[in-house]
Amino acid sequence: MNVKTPAAGLRFTLLSRLLHWSMAAMVIAQLFIGVTMVASLSYYPLLLAIHRPLGIAILAFAVVRLLNRVTHRPPPFLATMSPIERRIAAWSEYLLYALLLAQPLIGWVMLSAARRPIVLYGPIHLPGIAPHNISVFAALRLSHTILAYLLFLTFTAHMCAVLFHTFVLRDRIIDRMALWPAKRAPAQTQPRSTTATVAPDCDSRTSSPSSSQ
Repeated sequence: MNVKTPAAGLRFTLLSRLLHWSMAAMVIAQLFIGVTMVASLSYYPLLLAIHRPLGIAILAFAVVRLLNRVTHRPPPFLATMSPIERRIAAWSEYLLYALLLAQPLIGWVMLSAARRPIVLYGPIHLPGIAPHNISVFAALRLSHTILAYLLFLTFTAHMCAVLFHTFVLRDRIIDRMALWPAKRAPAQTQPRSTTATVAPDCDSRTSSPSSSQ
């Protein structure tokens, strides 16, 4: 099925696209780092040193992206998306925003409750935002792990939906968020009329001056 969508030229703003792909790269890296931290303890100190500032960077980008989303109206959904699919896409977007905001904040509070330093770079540390409490730390650590799995599932579902539209429906939905120039949809030719053109009758022609005399 090859759907040519004239609305494929309707795209997100350049800032929205830059924020989208920057956050996508950071989230993929963060998920990969989180899995590697659990699987390989030998690299744990190095990965943890990357994990913490990267999480704060995701939090900052999520705030900027949320403000940009509120102030800039996104392009309309494509005609190939059903009403149910549009609702799922809208609610999954809200879920992603919530997870990208909550996950770094929970990590920040968790480390604060454990009285662990939150090093961004060198001498730059984040202040603690929660009192020292081991029970709170344990509960937040469990929540941090659960939300990490939920973020992975939501992010994977989002990518699968985009791949389905791109390679199965071929409606070029990725052009809405692409940084590269979007291809124009070929102009649709108007169907030829099935009504035959009737030649005028000889009787309908204007009589010559000689015949009217």
